[in-house]
Amino acid sequence: MSDVIRINRAPVLTLWAAVVAERLGFDRDEALTLGRAVAGLNAYSKGVSLGLYKPTPEAERERRHKRAKGEVLQVDLLHRAVPSVQTHEGLRALSKDQPISPSSVDRYLQGKFGDRLDDAKKAMERLARSWPGEELSSQAYALYEKFRPTIPAGIRGWGAAGNLDLNRVASLAKQTGGASSDLHR
Repeated sequence: MSDVIRINRAPVLTLWAAVVAERLGFDRDEALTLGRAVAGLNAYSKGVSLGLYKPTPEAERERRHKRAKGEVLQVDLLHRAVPSVQTHEGLRALSKDQPISPSSVDRYLQGKFGDRLDDAKKAMERLARSWPGEELSSQAYALYEKFRPTIPAGIRGWGAAGNLDLNRVASLAKQTGGASSDLHR
C-alpha cells in the first residue's frame, strides 16, 4: 500500500488538530470538535483572503463578543482562538454558535480518508507523541505546514486535492535523545 494519500487540506488539518488536542489532554470527542473548528476557521480566513467570503460585519462580531462573556471559552489550538462551550457531554467547539457534534466529525474524516484514516491518524499520533506537550502546542501549525498536501496557489487551490505523504509526517518526528527537528528547512 502506498504511503501517499490523495486528499484536500481541510480533513488533514482537522485530523492533525484533533490529534494535537488529544496529545494536549483533551478527550477524543472534545479533540474532534476542536480539530473541526480549527479547520473551519482556517478555511474561512483563506476564503476571505481569496475573495470567496465577505469578512464578518462589525455588528455581528460585537454580538458574538457580548455573548461570549461568561458563556463561551476560547481554546488556543494551532494558534487559533477556538470558541468552545462546556456541555453536559464535555467541552465542544462551536460552529455558527452551535456545539459541533463529535460523531459528525468522525463521519467527515471517515468519508474523506476512507480506509486510510487509521494510517494517517497513527502517523500523526507518532509525530505528536515525539514532541513535549508545550513545544508541540507552539509548533503544531509549523509542523502541519511541513506535511500538508501541496496544492495550487490562489483560487485554483481552493478545495483541491494534493498528496499527503505519511513518510514526510514520520520524518518530522523528533528523534529520542534530545535531537530536534528543524522546522525552518
